[in-house]
Amino acid sequence: MIAYEQNKYPALGQLVEVDGKKMHVYTKGKGENTIVLLSGAGTAAPALDFEPLMDEMAKNNRIVVVETFGYGWSDTTNKDRTVENIVEEIRDALNKANIEGPYILMPHSVSGIYSMYYANKYPDEIKAIIGIDCTLPQVVEYFNESVPTMPRYLSILAPTGIARLAVYMNPEEYLPNADKGTYSDYNLKVTKSIAAWNLGNKNIVAEVNEMNHNIDKTIDMSFPPEIPVMIFSEKDDNVTEDGKTIVSFYQTQISHLPSHKLIVLEGHHYLHWSRYKEISENVNNFIETFK
Repeated sequence: MIAYEQNKYPALGQLVEVDGKKMHVYTKGKGENTIVLLSGAGTAAPALDFEPLMDEMAKNNRIVVVETFGYGWSDTTNKDRTVENIVEEIRDALNKANIEGPYILMPHSVSGIYSMYYANKYPDEIKAIIGIDCTLPQVVEYFNESVPTMPRYLSILAPTGIARLAVYMNPEEYLPNADKGTYSDYNLKVTKSIAAWNLGNKNIVAEVNEMNHNIDKTIDMSFPPEIPVMIFSEKDDNVTEDGKTIVSFYQTQISHLPSHKLIVLEGHHYLHWSRYKEISENVNNFIETFK
């Protein structure tokens, strides 16, 4: 089925060679700013998941989705899912796709950790960072929480067809929770297929289980002061006993920056599923402040 579907649903963008494997890089739009969208852990088909937001932002900017190994149309790799490897693979993919920086990184969820590392290791390559409910290294310590893990047996079960069975039995669990018409029927059909290809593959399981180490490596990092940062946060009414919220956490991460903004939106952790128009408008306005 996978072979049949991969032939039926070819990659939307270009497949570039990174460490001897194929990585998918999808580009839309033109403009003086290049915004690189990076997905969260477990987002089976990032290029499709980001599509409404891409379409909106591509009216004024060049938008790029880099599907890291194990996601979308990209291959899987045997390399460890360390923050160092993932960032170098993203840089290599952008270079092979002839997409020049400096970039505006736009990470969702766990990609916030990779963006933090990228900004500290290669600050000259980053023009700004715009997070979508992004995970930052200090969040676990701030809330005194544990890092989630995934059972390693999932990566063994996935190729047997159990992943496909799970997707087809409960498709709503693996498709965007958005208003009807936000995503085309074709998009949802292909997303469903790619979820069956990738659900629980070895790279996704390894990435989640490497998160604790990746946080340890970046825990002492902060956003460089010369890089503007904007974060879109999901509205969360949960308040800890000592008065902490996700909004107060983000404020600790960006308040030291000369150029920063925090926007709280109602919605799902995947804010771009439903708030893509507001996100795009705010992105354009923020970019105007540091042109």
